[in-house]
Amino acid sequence: MTKLSVNVNKIATLRNTRSHLPIPDLIRLSKIAIEAGAAGITVHPRPDERHIKPVDVDAIASLLESHPDIEFNIEGNPFEGRYLEHCIQNRPAQCTLVPDTLSQSTSDHGWSLPADLERLRPIVQRLRSVGCRVSLFMDPIPEAMQHVADLGAERVELYTEPYASSFASNEPDSASKYREAAEAANALGLGINAGHDLNLENLRHFLEQVPHVLEVSIGHALIADALEFGMHETVRKYLTLCQSIG
Repeated sequence: MTKLSVNVNKIATLRNTRSHLPIPDLIRLSKIAIEAGAAGITVHPRPDERHIKPVDVDAIASLLESHPDIEFNIEGNPFEGRYLEHCIQNRPAQCTLVPDTLSQSTSDHGWSLPADLERLRPIVQRLRSVGCRVSLFMDPIPEAMQHVADLGAERVELYTEPYASSFASNEPDSASKYREAAEAANALGLGINAGHDLNLENLRHFLEQVPHVLEVSIGHALIADALEFGMHETVRKYLTLCQSIG
């Protein structure tokens, strides 16, 4: 069964518009997501602190100390800001390395392999040495999966915005290249995660078409849905889709 990790960035985005108020409460809503059945909490701290702040990373790490079965996933660019510091200090279950920059409003592509191999290699080794599972944010390119395995990373997170756009446009076989990439990664012993613009409309089809998906990380759509349905009920809706496949 595919696990659900709830990305709480957008909760922090809303809170930060009234920086003098702790509303909405990031930790309380993370607790609600956990109580509803989420298997993990994801954060993506950026150097400009546009949403998740350093204190939030530490606070969620503290929260999860009392929930040892819930995985903490810290996403980010290991070459910018305090990403490595966050990971080494808090020892999340998973570190997802993402090649985003300050100029991007959101992540919009995966690593370029083999071009990024040598600068990523010591990062992957360092994170694994402190007990973190390493996942690389990747475009669905089957031949790139061998390079991920060669680096010693344990998982890939397939960047799914192109899938979501194709699905919304009713393009046929919108998940085919993701299926091929997942098969290639699985054959190499890599675990497969997926994330970006997955939602209640397109998630089922993705999971039906793409095999071996261990985890989806969903934030923007899930938090938007929570404004309508509430956090607990929204998490349950996404879990129902995850649990209905396989």
